[in-house]
Amino acid sequence: MRPRPMIQSGSIVRLSRHRGGYSTMSNARQPPHDHRSANAVSTIDRVITGLMLLAIVTAFTIPPALLTEWNIHYLSTGGNFYEKMHPATYAAFLAWLLLLIRNGDPVGEINRALSEARLVLIYLFCWLALLVQMFALERPFTVIIDTFLLPVVICLVIWRLPAVQRKPLLRAIHVTILLNIVLGYYEYFSGHRLIPLTLGSSVVVADEWRSSALLGHPLDASGVVAAYVLALIVRPALCPPVVLRLPLIAFCLGSLMAFGGRTALITVLTIIGGIALLEILRLIRGKRTTLPAVIAGISLLFVAAAGIFAASESGVFNKMLLRFSSDKGSTLARYATFDLLSHFDWHELVLGPDPARVAALQTQLGLNYGIENFWISCAVQFGIVHTALLTIGLMCFFAEILRRVSGGAWAVMLLILMVAASSVSFSSKSIQLAQFVILVTLLLPREQRRAAASASPSASGKYQSILSRHTL
Repeated sequence: MRPRPMIQSGSIVRLSRHRGGYSTMSNARQPPHDHRSANAVSTIDRVITGLMLLAIVTAFTIPPALLTEWNIHYLSTGGNFYEKMHPATYAAFLAWLLLLIRNGDPVGEINRALSEARLVLIYLFCWLALLVQMFALERPFTVIIDTFLLPVVICLVIWRLPAVQRKPLLRAIHVTILLNIVLGYYEYFSGHRLIPLTLGSSVVVADEWRSSALLGHPLDASGVVAAYVLALIVRPALCPPVVLRLPLIAFCLGSLMAFGGRTALITVLTIIGGIALLEILRLIRGKRTTLPAVIAGISLLFVAAAGIFAASESGVFNKMLLRFSSDKGSTLARYATFDLLSHFDWHELVLGPDPARVAALQTQLGLNYGIENFWISCAVQFGIVHTALLTIGLMCFFAEILRRVSGGAWAVMLLILMVAASSVSFSSKSIQLAQFVILVTLLLPREQRRAAASASPSASGKYQSILSRHTL
């Protein structure tokens, strides 16, 4: 029987019978401008991927200390406006701009992006209120662009990228972090620092043994590496072969001794211990496992114990252990941080005291390295009102991230909370929050449910019935 023509999208589609089923033939040809627009979109996609690749590489290899070493006025006073923002910010914002114009509908693209992430709107409103305060009090506003706006832009771009475009970004994370770990070991054992560790923008700290690699500061490096270790633990798919994943975790975990971050190390060990305890409880309650896995686990425990004992005897851990007994006044600085608030009146703390008075009090109280608590530092800089708004906005932002990633991301979020409570972290001008966001969104994506396989029989039946209806 001769097949009847079907009208589909303005073209004539004919069904022809051949061995094995039906095939479609179309006599409509795409206009040349359709090919040109498709090629343009493909080119823009490649440029977006390249810009995001540049943003990730620069975020993990160009710290503010290196910009200062290059005589770029990123942290110091003076200089031009374009010097006040990190290279990763420029790359991420350009990628976001190209993503908006790639389909010729920037307003619609913004509407689609924000309608799918409504909690981000609350965070952006809180950020906008903080920006208004910066202009009203005539304070530098570039501080809150790299620190608080860059992470949102990175998320909005990554969430719109398909899996194919995310693969090179994922590889870049692995390469850059492993490079930093290797350089961290090199700095620790050789005593040679690649980038001078500076206090503020001019004073060089010469007697610091902790490594920083290309991440700028030992505490920043410890936080990033700790987040990477937790990602490898909670998502084995990042390195499926066990014979490679376990040595990689041990290699990265050992580098925390070189970077010297006590909070990051204790947090990671606590989370690992909690995960191991839960797994033991599941085994006791009857969870099935294989005998080779049990043998391998027991063997690894003995190997790890022997390795730790050998490293301890060789004195590898001596510097890190000395940090717990003699921390060069770090604990006293945290007490002084709380004492700092008592020197301000309530009307000063509402919208933030005078920055010059804050700097003088920090010097007087011995807080030259900064206020080692995110909320106290924000209250001193921006005031209690905007600190509360910013906290609410960050909670909404993190909730939106957790909604889009796998369940194991809670471990990294707990690490972020501990780092914020015990160090300067992202209460100062830095890209540390953006680094954490990159790690969570790319290393811990939510696994897509494969419902196509279960729906394929019914879909195939519906397709066959439509075919028979049009061919009879």
